[in-house]
Amino acid sequence: MLKEERRAWKKGFKRVAGLDEVGRGSLSGPVVAAAIIIDPLVNLKKFKEVKDSKKLSVRKREYYYNLIIKDSFIEWKIIALSEKKIDKINILEATKKAMKKAGEELRADFLIIDGNFTLKRKLPQKSIIKADEKVLSCTLASILAKVFRDRLMEKYDKKYPLYNFKSNKGYPTKEHYQLIKKHNTCLIHRQSFTLYKKE
Repeated sequence: MLKEERRAWKKGFKRVAGLDEVGRGSLSGPVVAAAIIIDPLVNLKKFKEVKDSKKLSVRKREYYYNLIIKDSFIEWKIIALSEKKIDKINILEATKKAMKKAGEELRADFLIIDGNFTLKRKLPQKSIIKADEKVLSCTLASILAKVFRDRLMEKYDKKYPLYNFKSNKGYPTKEHYQLIKKHNTCLIHRQSFTLYKKE
């Protein structure tokens, strides 16, 4: 479960952080990145059946989220960048910025990134496609980011009830496009995205 982390530990790195994000494909709200540093002494049995956040039920995600944030052998950081920042620098750069900041605030000395891109910094790093399915620290980071963002979008649902953010979480569902067409956009929609689906 800690194969990639152990490889980095053997090379002398002490603070190996797994990074993941959620919200890149959403039409509204922030992009959220999480970083996780796992201590070698962590009880892995607790996470034996953990999966990428997208493959877990809401109940299971909440269960693991609470396990993670309360575990004394796990350090974590969550960074959210707003839709306004995304519109200003584009979604990829916003994703990288959020990931970079999460790793920096944890004082990581090695990064394992879920994705096919690298971050602009001198810190040693390794990018792995679908790391959220293969690397435990990235899997746990995906859960933190997903639960945090989902909760945020549920709060936005109360503020902007016309868009059903509680259900769609801002993603481009058919219903969401229809609601945008009917009500126009709100303040948390990303204006740099295609917000009106062509029929």
